[in-house]
Amino acid sequence: MSSRRRLQPKRRRPQPKCGRGPPDAPPPQPQQPPQPPVYNIIPIHSPVIDHPSLRLPEVRAAAAALLFGDELRQPPLADWSPGHRTDVLDWLAALFGFQADNVRNQREHLVLHLANAQMRLNPPPRNADALDPDVVRSFRRKLLHNYTLWCSYLGERHKLLGLSSAFRIDVPTLRPELLYVSLYLLIWGESANLRFMPECICYVFHHMADELNLFLEEKIDKFTGRPYLPSFSGKNAFLKSIVMPIYRTIQTEVEDSRNGSAPHSAWRNYDDLNEYFWSRICFKTLQWPLKLSCNYFATAPKSERAGKTGFVEQRSFWNVFRSFDRLWVMLILLLQAMVIIAWEETKCPWQALERRDVQVKLLTVFITWSGLRLLQSVLDAGTQYSLVSRETFFLGLRMVLKSLVAVTWIVVFSVFYARIWSQKNADGNWSQEADRRIVVYLKTASVYVIPELLALALFILPWIRIEIEKLDWSVLYLFTWWFHTRIFVGRGVGEGLVNNIKYALFWVVVLVSKISFSYFLQIKPLVAPTKSLLALPDVKDTWHKFIGKPNRMAVIMMWTPVILLYLMDLQIWYSIFSSLVGATIGLFSHLGEIRNIEQLRIRFQFFASALQFNLMPEEQTSSTKATSSTKATMVKKLRDAIQRLRLRYGLGQPYKNIVSSQVEGKRFALIWNEIITTLREEDLISDREFELLELLPNRWKIGVFCWPCFLLCNELHLALSQASELAEFSDRYLWLKICVNEYRRCAVIEAYDSIKYLIITIIKDRTTEKSVVTKLFSHIDMHIQNGKITKVYKMTILTDIHAKLSLLLQLLLRETKDMSQIVNVLQALYQLSVREFPKDKKSTIALRQEGLAPLGQATDAGFLFENAVELPEDPDFYRHLRRLHTILTSRDSIHNVPVNLEARRRIAFFSNSLFMNMPRAPHVEKMMAFTVLTPYYEEDVLYAENSLRKENEDGISTLFYLQKIYEDEWANFLERMRREGMETVQDIWNFKAIELRLWASYRGQTLSRTVRGMMYYHRALKMLSYLDSTSRMGIQNITSHHSLMSNGNLNGPPSVYMPASRTLDRAPNSVSLLSKESDNACALMKFTYVITCQVYGVQKANKDPRANDILYLMKKNEALRVAYVDEVHSGRDEVDFYSVLVKYDQQLQREVEIYRIQLPGPVKLGEGKPENQNHAIIFTRGDALQTIDMNQDNYFEEALKMRNLLEEFEKFYGIRKPTILGVRENIFSGSVSSLAWFMSAQEMSFVTLGQRVLANPLKVRMHYGHPDVFDRFWFLTRGGISKASKVINISEDIFAGFNCTLRGGNVTHHEYIQVGKGRDVGLNQISLFEAKVASGNGEQVLSRDIYRLGHRLDFFRMLSVFYTTAGFYFNSLIVVLTVYTFLWGRLYIALSGIEGRAINDSVNNEALGAILNQQFAVQLGLLTALPMIVENSLEHGFLPAVWDFITMQLQLASFFYTFSLGTRVHYFGRSILHGGAKYQATGRGFVVEHKSFAENYRLYARSHFVKGIELGAILVLYASRSPMAKDAFVYIPMTISSWFLVVSWIMSPFIFNPSGFDWLKTVIDYNDFMKWIWNRGGLSTKADQSWETWWYEEQDHLRMTGRWGKLLEIILDLRFFLFQYGVVYQLGITRGNTSIAIYLLSWIYMVVAIAIHAIMAYARDKYAVKEHKYYRLIQLLVIVVVLLVIIVLLEFTHFEFLDLVKGLLAFVPAGWGLISIALVLRPFLQSTVAWGTVVSLARLYDMLFGIIVMAPVALLSWLPGIQEMQIRILFNEAFSRGLQISRILRGQWSL
Repeated sequence: MSSRRRLQPKRRRPQPKCGRGPPDAPPPQPQQPPQPPVYNIIPIHSPVIDHPSLRLPEVRAAAAALLFGDELRQPPLADWSPGHRTDVLDWLAALFGFQADNVRNQREHLVLHLANAQMRLNPPPRNADALDPDVVRSFRRKLLHNYTLWCSYLGERHKLLGLSSAFRIDVPTLRPELLYVSLYLLIWGESANLRFMPECICYVFHHMADELNLFLEEKIDKFTGRPYLPSFSGKNAFLKSIVMPIYRTIQTEVEDSRNGSAPHSAWRNYDDLNEYFWSRICFKTLQWPLKLSCNYFATAPKSERAGKTGFVEQRSFWNVFRSFDRLWVMLILLLQAMVIIAWEETKCPWQALERRDVQVKLLTVFITWSGLRLLQSVLDAGTQYSLVSRETFFLGLRMVLKSLVAVTWIVVFSVFYARIWSQKNADGNWSQEADRRIVVYLKTASVYVIPELLALALFILPWIRIEIEKLDWSVLYLFTWWFHTRIFVGRGVGEGLVNNIKYALFWVVVLVSKISFSYFLQIKPLVAPTKSLLALPDVKDTWHKFIGKPNRMAVIMMWTPVILLYLMDLQIWYSIFSSLVGATIGLFSHLGEIRNIEQLRIRFQFFASALQFNLMPEEQTSSTKATSSTKATMVKKLRDAIQRLRLRYGLGQPYKNIVSSQVEGKRFALIWNEIITTLREEDLISDREFELLELLPNRWKIGVFCWPCFLLCNELHLALSQASELAEFSDRYLWLKICVNEYRRCAVIEAYDSIKYLIITIIKDRTTEKSVVTKLFSHIDMHIQNGKITKVYKMTILTDIHAKLSLLLQLLLRETKDMSQIVNVLQALYQLSVREFPKDKKSTIALRQEGLAPLGQATDAGFLFENAVELPEDPDFYRHLRRLHTILTSRDSIHNVPVNLEARRRIAFFSNSLFMNMPRAPHVEKMMAFTVLTPYYEEDVLYAENSLRKENEDGISTLFYLQKIYEDEWANFLERMRREGMETVQDIWNFKAIELRLWASYRGQTLSRTVRGMMYYHRALKMLSYLDSTSRMGIQNITSHHSLMSNGNLNGPPSVYMPASRTLDRAPNSVSLLSKESDNACALMKFTYVITCQVYGVQKANKDPRANDILYLMKKNEALRVAYVDEVHSGRDEVDFYSVLVKYDQQLQREVEIYRIQLPGPVKLGEGKPENQNHAIIFTRGDALQTIDMNQDNYFEEALKMRNLLEEFEKFYGIRKPTILGVRENIFSGSVSSLAWFMSAQEMSFVTLGQRVLANPLKVRMHYGHPDVFDRFWFLTRGGISKASKVINISEDIFAGFNCTLRGGNVTHHEYIQVGKGRDVGLNQISLFEAKVASGNGEQVLSRDIYRLGHRLDFFRMLSVFYTTAGFYFNSLIVVLTVYTFLWGRLYIALSGIEGRAINDSVNNEALGAILNQQFAVQLGLLTALPMIVENSLEHGFLPAVWDFITMQLQLASFFYTFSLGTRVHYFGRSILHGGAKYQATGRGFVVEHKSFAENYRLYARSHFVKGIELGAILVLYASRSPMAKDAFVYIPMTISSWFLVVSWIMSPFIFNPSGFDWLKTVIDYNDFMKWIWNRGGLSTKADQSWETWWYEEQDHLRMTGRWGKLLEIILDLRFFLFQYGVVYQLGITRGNTSIAIYLLSWIYMVVAIAIHAIMAYARDKYAVKEHKYYRLIQLLVIVVVLLVIIVLLEFTHFEFLDLVKGLLAFVPAGWGLISIALVLRPFLQSTVAWGTVVSLARLYDMLFGIIVMAPVALLSWLPGIQEMQIRILFNEAFSRGLQISRILRGQWSL
């Protein structure tokens, strides 16, 4: 999504040398000291550097293992200095000519992986300083697994031979393994675009490994007679000899594609070039070294070049049938069977099945089945014939034989079926001979279904099928040759028996429901009306008949929409049952158990223990260490399960460990406070809310765990009330009542202990008051211990004491302390405590004797405390004081903390997720390493100051808009800035502009927001590493519970209340410094973030502000790396391309270049985003790779769970471990407007419930551009994380999922972790996005991946794939086609006169109601609304979900969903039929400006407006001619869904357009539209300036379509002439004449109209400018002649004035049909005179359509109140966030 990607203009730059400075740095000065060598993560190439990672034994062991002495034969061209540290990668580079930076890159890559793998070993190796052989061996098996499979598939012996004989010392296994993996990584690292061709890389590796073996074994070259040398060597030899020839072949093929506009069958894409290596022919033709003259390469003439391989993509709707033929065969056969049974009109279907006639008729399904097989074979031959060549003779033979066999079966079944009926008719009944012939037929049918029975058996026994498919035996290929082509992928892709049962059961229930509904409510109710129509006597003709009886055509028209709905309604049933199943799975996954902060308060104690249980590694005892080498035992699993149950349901008070253990409590406090700190840094909470949420360290000697204040709110007041009410009861009873609530107990104890500590602290030592107060508290403590509080003291006085204490705290918290008032309050407290509180009054003497009164002369306390109070200055003291004040005074208002909805949602989700099932977290050093990869092109990095301040036409700036949308967050930001001395917004702009830009950027969809979110991984790992490495004593010594991490984020300094660094009891020393460095080094080894900014080099050269912003991000984030493509002009016309990786060096304080690897040419040959990802993937590290788009975000609390998620790779899901871990998304852009809310709600259900069901039970979850985590090494050896072929892979992400499934991978989905994602927020943005996705799905239908999934998966998984990918869009298309066929059918029946005769039979039936209800339900968005309602019910509760749904309907959500349906259908259908799919750059900015009518018309004219006008015209004509229209109770229910669709398609762009019904803007829009229409444009005119330019661009897809596409387009355009044909015979002038001459003569009207237009156009061009009077004269003559003709017709014929209106209704559509056909025939007409007339007429039609569309907009704009209502609808969601929309739209604001 983040790169559209084309290469920028070239620039001239010097090629940097290997010393590495920034690319544009000046030459180094000779006097400067030598710079330290630059490294990426670990300085493995410079071991002299003192780096924390080099102190790790695993890193040292991995680096040492790569070194070698003299055991390897020296390459002939090696030039190594004596002191040079040479390793196997240097040796391979010298042998094969790899680039130096490729070697450096892969060296670090390999060392990092081996070191991390050794860290993960359990138990650890005995010798930590030596690399464990099992680490290398397992890595080699994984890295080269695809290569060994490829060799086995081709029957070729792999080259991974034992090489021990080649070495002069005994190195049994380690060195060969390292040589092979190093060789593969070096090949892969330099292969550039070849990385999309994994088997091509296997071929290269196969031969290079062979040469490596021959070289090491010192074999003699038979051609030279000398020791064997590689076929190429020298500088950049591999790039020039291997990569460039293949790259140029790819480049030539892309050029032949004419930027994707050529048919897919006319050029070879990445898949074709790769699949060439799936045949042994590659060894014969390509040879080694590569034979560049062979027909594989671009050097061969195009006519002789090898063609498509494996599959030919042909543009046709038949691909839907070809790829999923088993589905359509099932539906068609079921339809046939249901019609046969329903035709009998029995009450129940089984009654009809008892009849022998029906049983025999059902046997015709085999004839139909055979016919469908013939259709499939013909389609296969017709689309794939170009694959047949001399080498693939048997492929052609199979095509022919399949067709012949299908014809044979048709003949056999037809003959046997005819013999049955002939025997029955001869005998007059079902005789024994007839029954015998039925048995023969059935035996024949049993032979026919043997393959299906075999498939069923293998489905029941899946392990047999999987093992058979994995075998590469030739004999098995002979058995399967008939059924499918042998290919490398799609073998062994079945699931285990348990998964088979689960998804089979799901689909059985869905199919049973669908069949029952279709039979009883679709098919059966139509039988009686059909028979009635067929039995009608001859109907009087109302027009000329071209076919036989019109009633038969009426039957076809009646059945067509029913059949279409029958074919698509399985999508509805899938949606219903997937919603129910998804909700059930979510329920059992414990989603939505904590939905809000109130529920979190109840379970916070258990949440604390759950956090400790899930996020902290399990402490290994001696017994667990002894068994750690084996898998987790059942006892351990049972123990974990029991602990989870205890946490989830609060059994046995599991939180006691947190409360009682100082270590566990502090760990929890550290993590919780870090989470709250990030919320404050993001301005989601205020300083006050931070204090209410934080966990303070226990420095006041409090006897309980100090829970956050928001948990203790109002608890002390409730305890005081209980004490007053239960004053007469015993201490024990009162305390039991208080202890019922744990928080109340803690509040009472903390309040008492804090008050005690406070008062003792503020009184000076060695004073009388100190001893009195101490004695007083000792008396109270004694009575508490003895249980006599209620007996000794008056509980009712506690409220007075509470009031005085509250006053005291209030005085202490004032900025200016009034000591006299403080003393007065202390004296009052003393009086209450000593005089009023005890039940027994004591004299002063008695009090003095007990030490409770001073021994001085005064008998009263008038001077007590006067000179005894001393307030500390410690800021920490006042933080505790504020906490105590909150506990004493808080009421229920704190229940609403935090106020921010996003903060509440995040805390609730995080807490709920910890009660879900997830793997236990390992230590950081034992977790999997991973990389985050984000593609970036030219999107916003940070919002610039001018863009934030720039006002739109309404005077509204983006910043003001954000301030109102995020009003509470803006207030928090200002509060944070005030702490830094910024009092006004202008001060911020003057001194902290970057902070303001960041604040705004973090609320948009910018790169900075994504970077901030992803860098939380680094921050989390540093903290977790610290907690892992710090001893229990070290944890106990931590005196602050606050953020452990230095606040180096982009948000600026932390709160004054939040210390930002570690505060230990000991002073900082070298040990603590080393600990910090090691934590950071460990985090860097485990996490890398690479942004692939493709044009960053060009941006730097052009001084683009975005380059500075990217540099700023690198400066602030140590783990961030930027990869880009650099162009260097090395000669006059020569340009070298490089993949470059840079970082910001914190020591040098500048950007430095790490690696520069030369490419064979421009990166972008295919689609931009995958090419962008591919060039940077060589710089990624680790076992896992998370793909993050530039519109995504992350959260610190979710980053804490990443190491849990990565452990999922070690678990089996079904019969396989995962290769893609699906991650849940949270759509954060829904609060901007109601439209954004609709989109986010729709998307939210897809990324949660939808993905949940796809992963389990359906097992067909793919990769949809989500933040999924890939098994990196699995994918890098299998083509990467996306596909890049031009146009066909425009939806590049999902092809990674297709590829994964076909190659035997496994995709899972996990919902205990989430990543934020933004979506488009304006209707135009959303429509462009929907267009891109729909076009991409259209291209998917043509792809080999979909075809192979449809044929290689079992029947039920094939159903799942279809209905969750292209099937959704195809069925949406069928819904719209149903509307068309229904309305055209009704119009035909009305115009033909049949409706009047058969009104009772053909209309009032259940089938019609079922059709309309289903179509309307889909049209209103059932397929998206139902999952949304169910998911919201699960996660937020049923009533909130229903309320949200009702609110959405009131905000016209149904209009939006109906409009989106039109968008999907238009672009999906056009893409399949004509092509033209392309990347749509939607832009993700905030939509606050009004879109002009002309812009909306350009975007929606063809997709919505024209179609809506057409359907509206049909409805108007039908209403005028149908007898049913007279009955409103029949007409309205029948047409309301169609009218709703028409209104939605025409009005939605204006309903959801800001100020869409503003009268002034409507007038301006009309004028702009007319200017645009009449602007003829020119060569450089853009589409938004001239109608003519836009009109030509809009028809581009017709220029690239094929013959069949053009033919189908013409056939579809013929429907417009039915208007004319039907209406002409209804004119009064015809007098009921039905002759064909009437229709032919009616064309005179069209000819005259065109002639008049031509005359007027000629007169305008010739006379309008210079001789205006002649032009007016001609106009007058034309008008007079037309009027005279009309008068003559009225006077001398039966012509009626109404005929003029009818004629207009007839001939306007006919004219549009002529224009549409002329556009298809444009290549023939453009050079003729007629083309000018076509263009002129098209202009008039677009003007007419625009006026029709604008008319209701103008009317609504004129009516009062509509504009305000529209604003309320559009921005209602923003209203709930405090948005003052009226001020925004009027521009009344100030900063």
